[in-house]
Amino acid sequence: MNKVKDSRVVPSTRSDLMRWAAVAGIAGPVLFTLGFLAQEQLRRGEYDPISEVVSALEAGTHGWIQQVNFVVLGVLTMIFAVGLHRGLAPSRAGIVGPVALFISGAANVLGAIFPLREDAAGATYDPGGHQISGTLFFASSFIALIALSHRCAADPRWRNIAGWMLAAGVLAALSFPLMGALVIPDDAPLHDMAGLA
Repeated sequence: MNKVKDSRVVPSTRSDLMRWAAVAGIAGPVLFTLGFLAQEQLRRGEYDPISEVVSALEAGTHGWIQQVNFVVLGVLTMIFAVGLHRGLAPSRAGIVGPVALFISGAANVLGAIFPLREDAAGATYDPGGHQISGTLFFASSFIALIALSHRCAADPRWRNIAGWMLAAGVLAALSFPLMGALVIPDDAPLHDMAGLA
């Protein structure tokens, strides 16, 4: 057999798998953002992006679109997490960041399994599970960023972004309790700007 024919039967190399994981990591947030921005335009008058969180798009007759959006983001994030683990230089406790990112992706899928709903008056509510999946998503996301920043700092190829990742993780960690106290509860002072926050 010649080399060309042999290369066609050889399974994907590690670099091919890493490339697909990287594409998943880029595509997930882009598709998710395009998905909810399109829904905002299509659902003008029934959804307010300033006062309502993105999860509120799951309520109503077209809520299944946002559920699919959450699943796509979740699955692509989990693929990306596996790729990061395999692609970054190993470090002590290096599994923490990819595992936290994988959990973040799984939490998005749970957010679709336990969607927000709309009552007879048109108000959005959580019938159970969505708030837990949201908390899991946000908490695991900032843990992932902080942990991955340490792993990137140990890898010469990614050292230059480690500080940015750490800063993003710390800001997300600080905003997490602030959102829980000042924005999310119905009687919170900034509740009317929950979507913006």
